[in-house]
Amino acid sequence: MRARIWFLTAILAGASISAFQETRLPATLHLAAYLEAFNSGNPASMREFIQTHFADSALRQTPLEERVSRHTTAAPRWQSLNLQKIVAERPGQTLALVRTGKGEYLLVRAGVEKKPPHRLLFIHVEPVQDPQNVIVPEPKANDEELMAAARQLLEAETRADEFSGVVLIAKNFQVLFQQAYGFADREKKIPNRKDTKFNLGSINKNFTRAAILQLEKQGKLSLPDPIQKFLPDYPNRQAAEKVTIQQLLDMTSGIGDFFGPRYEATPKENIRSLQDYLPLFADQPLKFEPGTNNRYSNGGYIVLGVLIEKASGLDYYTYVRENIFKPNGMLDTDSYERDKAVPNLALGYTRRGRPGGERVLNQATLPGRGSSAGGGYSTAEDLLKYVKALSLGKIFLPDIANGLGIAGGAPGINANLEWDRRSGYVVIVLTNFDPPTAGRASRQIMSWLPT
Repeated sequence: MRARIWFLTAILAGASISAFQETRLPATLHLAAYLEAFNSGNPASMREFIQTHFADSALRQTPLEERVSRHTTAAPRWQSLNLQKIVAERPGQTLALVRTGKGEYLLVRAGVEKKPPHRLLFIHVEPVQDPQNVIVPEPKANDEELMAAARQLLEAETRADEFSGVVLIAKNFQVLFQQAYGFADREKKIPNRKDTKFNLGSINKNFTRAAILQLEKQGKLSLPDPIQKFLPDYPNRQAAEKVTIQQLLDMTSGIGDFFGPRYEATPKENIRSLQDYLPLFADQPLKFEPGTNNRYSNGGYIVLGVLIEKASGLDYYTYVRENIFKPNGMLDTDSYERDKAVPNLALGYTRRGRPGGERVLNQATLPGRGSSAGGGYSTAEDLLKYVKALSLGKIFLPDIANGLGIAGGAPGINANLEWDRRSGYVVIVLTNFDPPTAGRASRQIMSWLPT
């Protein structure tokens, strides 16, 4: 059934249940209560909300304390969640566009049980790049209609030179749709294939998280450990003493980015190991007191990679290859050196700085080798194997009760992976074009998933 759409004319300074009184749909009312609890700034209110509104089945999947912990991490990052409009309403799910206290836009999804008392099954939050162009879900009737719509979209985008890459759609890990479009090498007219390797950008951070948690399970490190336990010579003494592994994982460490003037001034072919990345940022002052704020940190994930090396006795690339990729059949996933000939590898093409103009190779922007923060390569099939390993518990991540949503992007690089655990769908989009090529296609396909 086509979603009913409600648009609120008022832009609210803070959301409350009264803003939603025009509807009695359970998902909408739960969402209103969530925003009210979040904006109260009171952890006890959020704890009470979770206890009162979530279904028992949801709390068995992700227990109360873990949900409270996630809220504690998100609160300083968002500050507040201010309703902009209800994007879509249907009996089982409501979507709302909100704006954080820091001015970022998010799409909040609330889903409920089919039968009374219609308690919450999930609340998902995802970033929105363009709040004026939020995709409204229009679920297809079945998988056949979904495949037809995806094929039509991707063929049109390819004809317009707006898409190049691979798309894989699976349900319960059975591939329903897998097609390649465009060229891996435009000059030589070498087409992308279903098994072409694409640069993942920051998706590699997810592998780094999994490796850290694997080492924790083995007793080789502990998340409360400070950096200095493994890196006594870390250049910033304040960071070494105060920043913990948990804060690095959560991006609440205060460590900044390695991109900047030093990176630009360094010959990219000389950046080939994690030790080559450290001088680009490690001596810089912390951006904030560890644990008091949240800021995206490529530098923090470089440090995590170095910690993996120290705790395991292996270099980062070997550790993830031997302990994450190979045991799960991901034989086409690795961080390749830029000047090595790698079969079936897609070259990246960017229009950065030339909107609508010619696409040029992104090679000059790439380091000599990717890192624990990003820049490795994989295939759509290997990423599906990764998700399956997560679902079977062969790889552990603590926050996948409802699935996984990860992405990476840079000039000539864009990759998206979406796993909706409740429905069983996995959507993987890998491209060798600029963002938001993969994100745009992925969001549209996700909006078509049959309910």
